[in-house]
Amino acid sequence: MPGFELFGEKEKKHVQDVLDSGILMRYNFDGARNGHWKAKEFEDKLSALLKVSHTHLCSSGTAALAIALAGCGIGKGDEVIVTPFTFIATIESIINCGAVPVFADIDKTLCLSPESIEEKITTKTKAVLPVHMCGSMAHIDKIKEVCIKNGLVLIEDACQAIGASLDGKFAGSFGDMGCFSFDFVKTFTCGEGGAVITDKKELYEKAHAFSDHGHDHIGNDRGAENHPFLGMNYRISELNAAVGLAQLERFDEIIEIQRKNKKILKDELKNFDSVELREIPSKTADNGGFLSFLLPDEEKASKICTNLNANGADGTFFWFHNNWHYYSNWKHLKGRKTLYNTDFSASFDPESVNIEKSDKIMSRALSMLVKLSWTQSDLEKRIEAIKKSFK
Repeated sequence: MPGFELFGEKEKKHVQDVLDSGILMRYNFDGARNGHWKAKEFEDKLSALLKVSHTHLCSSGTAALAIALAGCGIGKGDEVIVTPFTFIATIESIINCGAVPVFADIDKTLCLSPESIEEKITTKTKAVLPVHMCGSMAHIDKIKEVCIKNGLVLIEDACQAIGASLDGKFAGSFGDMGCFSFDFVKTFTCGEGGAVITDKKELYEKAHAFSDHGHDHIGNDRGAENHPFLGMNYRISELNAAVGLAQLERFDEIIEIQRKNKKILKDELKNFDSVELREIPSKTADNGGFLSFLLPDEEKASKICTNLNANGADGTFFWFHNNWHYYSNWKHLKGRKTLYNTDFSASFDPESVNIEKSDKIMSRALSMLVKLSWTQSDLEKRIEAIKKSFK
């Protein structure tokens, strides 16, 4: 990752198709398009790749989360169990629909622990929103069992793990709805974009309408469309969809390169006794976008991270000290700072958040970004950087 490393003629061709037609909007203007429907093509291709019934393309991964929560009926006062290790968009989406995030602990997958979820369920719990972080999956089969047993909605945030699979099912396809991001630094990029997937027709129809002001998209005449409910504008443009469509045409190639490059570095890390590799539910449950591992303690993790970035293995992250991806550093969330009145402020108590088990894991965890554009020489230099950093 990220997909932009491999931009080429395919992307240029699909974008030029849109520019030649002059139609940048994904809906209507049928006659002027010259048969080009890039968003629809993207949706059909992603559905086929991920083996799901329905895909709806939207403007971002954040939009995908908002759409999924709305489609599944999550709203005011509902509690949504979520991980403390994610990008803040996951939490923002819960808050913005009027629901309340409830933080459960992670396990050594660096994703939500099924056991911790069960400990957090109350009479107000409506949904569980696990995040498949840094390219690899949670124990999503066990999480799904918890949701079924307790009658809870399961929405997967697979924004960072497209292509990962467990027992033949792809990340995002286990829940009622799954969410993906195609922003500029994701494995497959639209520049900006996202998608929701589902096997439930009624959820797809809600998602499709909600993301376009509630339009039902029945018929070709936009002015004649009905509006069964209020929505938002989370539409993607045809230009963004065109870039993503070209990227999806390289799906197998990109995943293969990521996994190959990751394995080379992973095999080197195995030589160091102080390294504990991240738990991965199965061989295929990782798309290869990151190499994550744990060190004996926080001091060692911090030192090794500094060494790796200084010695040439740049793109190594110590998430425990990162203010983008871990709860402990989200001062705006802990301070309940929003620009509008919301019940969230009254319902969310940062003082009650106990994630000690997560802290013990995250204070030892590092992740190394795996790039698609590395040459053999680049990989050899990174191996030398790893050796030098552990001395």
